Amino acid sequence: MVFSSILFLVYFLPIFLLVYYVLPNTYKNTWLVIASLAFYTWGAPTFLPILLLSCVLDYVCTFYFARKKGKLWFALVLTSNIALLFYFKYANFFTVNLNLFLTHFEMQALSWQEVALPIGISFLTFQKISYLVDVYRKDCEPQQSFINYLLFIVLFPHSIAGPIVRYKDIKAQLLGRFENLNASFIFLGLFQFVTGLSMKVIIANPLGAKADLIFNALPNLDFAQAWMGIICYTFQIYFDFAGYSAMAIGLGKMMGFIIPDNFNFPYTAHSITEFWKRWHITLSSWMKDYLYIPLGGNRNGNGHTYINLFIVFMLSGFWHGASWNFLLWGAFHGMFLVIERLGLSKVLQKIGPFAMLYTFLTVMIAWVFFRLEHFSDAVFFIKHLFTWQGSSIDWFNLGTRREIIVLGIACVFAFMPLTMQNKLNKLYKAYPTKNWVSYFLMFLSVLLYVLCLGEIFATGFNPFIYFKF
Repeated sequence: MVFSSILFLVYFLPIFLLVYYVLPNTYKNTWLVIASLAFYTWGAPTFLPILLLSCVLDYVCTFYFARKKGKLWFALVLTSNIALLFYFKYANFFTVNLNLFLTHFEMQALSWQEVALPIGISFLTFQKISYLVDVYRKDCEPQQSFINYLLFIVLFPHSIAGPIVRYKDIKAQLLGRFENLNASFIFLGLFQFVTGLSMKVIIANPLGAKADLIFNALPNLDFAQAWMGIICYTFQIYFDFAGYSAMAIGLGKMMGFIIPDNFNFPYTAHSITEFWKRWHITLSSWMKDYLYIPLGGNRNGNGHTYINLFIVFMLSGFWHGASWNFLLWGAFHGMFLVIERLGLSKVLQKIGPFAMLYTFLTVMIAWVFFRLEHFSDAVFFIKHLFTWQGSSIDWFNLGTRREIIVLGIACVFAFMPLTMQNKLNKLYKAYPTKNWVSYFLMFLSVLLYVLCLGEIFATGFNPFIYFKF
């Protein structure tokens, strides 16, 4: 079920919230688990029994290795989660490539029935692993209530596409969040949800439709179309994913939860290193704490640091999708992170605004590998970004008036100056105490909500890029 769908906006969310607010606090978590399971079942019904069995195994085994620090139990349950992720997400990839290898040497290919990818499996697995590792490290105690543990895993605002929430950051909220359920907090959550919905429906969708037209017509590509396509996709993926995260955070607030931020104007970064501190923040933090540091981090000299960085970003790319293009995308970012540590970062500090331009262009070129499945197509596309074909360019027909306006709006919000951000922060802080701010945000929320509903009714183009991860 998609947040920006009529089913969710008109039926599921109003009914869920009505029951949620009427129920006594004692029963809210149970209702939230039921609603979350229903939400997930709508998109992946066949995977639900496996998910529930995996959660039961996690829940039971944590009590064994938490008391005795039993490595065997920890290894068993950790392996089971990784095995599920590997089977559902990567079995097709490795089988296809193995068969290519076998047929190349004229050997019999393996017979294989393609495995369907359950939505959100990467996010669910990372949350489950963080819980297991934190309990094993004694960073937190096991959750006594299975309902509350299950709620942490399947909470529908973030279970499908993040943000990645760690148990130790949310455990106190499982029972202690109800004091947040006041009108001010709920309406602020509503405004944040509608803001994310607008980012998705009003900005990401039109730009995504334009990007698809260009990327799906590679033989007819020229210089201007290539740049139009990658610029549209660059803003589409940002407003698509950041919009989803904002909706998740807003929904969490409407239920009393505080879910961590996932984006902080990443396209204003002045280096690739800084970009990854602003883009998909919860994934970067997870990779750092559960992969980079266990590998040794920067403790064993520069050589090991560079290798660890490269490994982490290769795996980060592979986490996004089971194909070579995602590995290349991760390797591309890892290479620039290493180059910056080798000395480029000192140059970037001296060139001011040009460092932001360098970062934005580097990220855009990397998105080509993310968007196109085949390496040859990506090379073809990048070649046209830097091949001038002036005689074939019709500058005035690159986009409709609406597409150009939406692209301008995207630029304004993606590169929002820090002064404007400070003004918005002050508006948020004034919200609980200033009536006029409350009325303004409520009016704006209703206006944007109605506008988004009209847009959704008018068009059938409504994908979420990160649902497939």
